[in-house]
Amino acid sequence: MQHRVPALCLAIFAVVWVGLAIAPVYRDDWLLENIPTFIGVPAAVIGYRRFRFSDRAYVQATIFLILHTIGSHYTYSEVPMGFWARDGMGLARNHYDRLVHFSFGLLMLRPVRELGFRRGREPGPFALFYFSVAGVALWSLLYEVTEWAVASVADPAAGTAYLGTQGDPWDAEKDMALAVAGAVIAATFEWWGDRRRARTSQFSARNAGARA
Repeated sequence: MQHRVPALCLAIFAVVWVGLAIAPVYRDDWLLENIPTFIGVPAAVIGYRRFRFSDRAYVQATIFLILHTIGSHYTYSEVPMGFWARDGMGLARNHYDRLVHFSFGLLMLRPVRELGFRRGREPGPFALFYFSVAGVALWSLLYEVTEWAVASVADPAAGTAYLGTQGDPWDAEKDMALAVAGAVIAATFEWWGDRRRARTSQFSARNAGARA
């Protein structure tokens, strides 16, 4: 029973990934975009017995990975739903990549927090908030640096599709800012949830003491 959610998340992601691995728009870009998936998903599966995330962390990570997999199939700058939003809202570019970077901060903060701080050995609320957001920012920075490095040595066409700047010289900075913004929002909700659980625990302890 306790393995149901992680197993279901893995199965759903596997089905989506296999379906979108068929005839991607640019195969070379698809390979580059999937490098984090090729590393992260097997690592989570292999390390499952030693470190298990919460069910919510698995669900959030799966949603993010599906969004990323859609982007890798079309390339981020050519995802159809991004074009629909651009045309419907009168935007200047396809903002699907912005959505995914924001989602990275919003959805992946929980797994990053759990990976960095084991339950029972967590720091104070401010340190937990700060280092969780900083962890997301670090991974976002590493991704952008990797994009730049790969695009510098890869096939020019694949490198351009991989970067997906769409002519914006500040694309990397905006992507990282959106990831941090999503992380701050997620960390705020986590802080609120922690406080609520702490109050509930204290209330239950007082009631138990009074009955004793």
